[in-house]
Amino acid sequence: MKYDHTEEACRLFAGGLNCAQSVFVAFADVTGMDRETAVKLSSSFGGGMGRMREVCGTCSAMFMIAGLLYGPGESFTHEEKAEHYKRIQELAAQFREKHETINCLELLKGLKVTSTPEPERRTEQYYKVRPCIKFVRTAAEILDRYLEEHPAE
Repeated sequence: MKYDHTEEACRLFAGGLNCAQSVFVAFADVTGMDRETAVKLSSSFGGGMGRMREVCGTCSAMFMIAGLLYGPGESFTHEEKAEHYKRIQELAAQFREKHETINCLELLKGLKVTSTPEPERRTEQYYKVRPCIKFVRTAAEILDRYLEEHPAE
């Protein structure tokens, strides 16, 4: 099956959702999660987890989606858990291949960013200088390709 969630994820980011929400909500059709729950669940991961500038929210969204679709349930084997962690590391490696890191602060190098809890206002200037939509695009493309190559059961 061919997937294309990229434009929807970018549209959601341009509409004001944070980076994690944009990717996570775009894939709600695949995860089966209702939009409002998807928006709320992923809300804490923007700005590298609550603007702490840690793991990029787009990567966190990829990992949460992968967990919903492929993660081992409550009763799992050691091998299933290892296979899932391998999957997450593979997704991270693909993102790193394109952007060198999955760390928010490193991705935003050269920009004056803070880790205060106050989100930046989404102005025309914000979208001109902020590279985050590029990361939203990458995460959605990686996940679409992964879904095509590894159909979820």
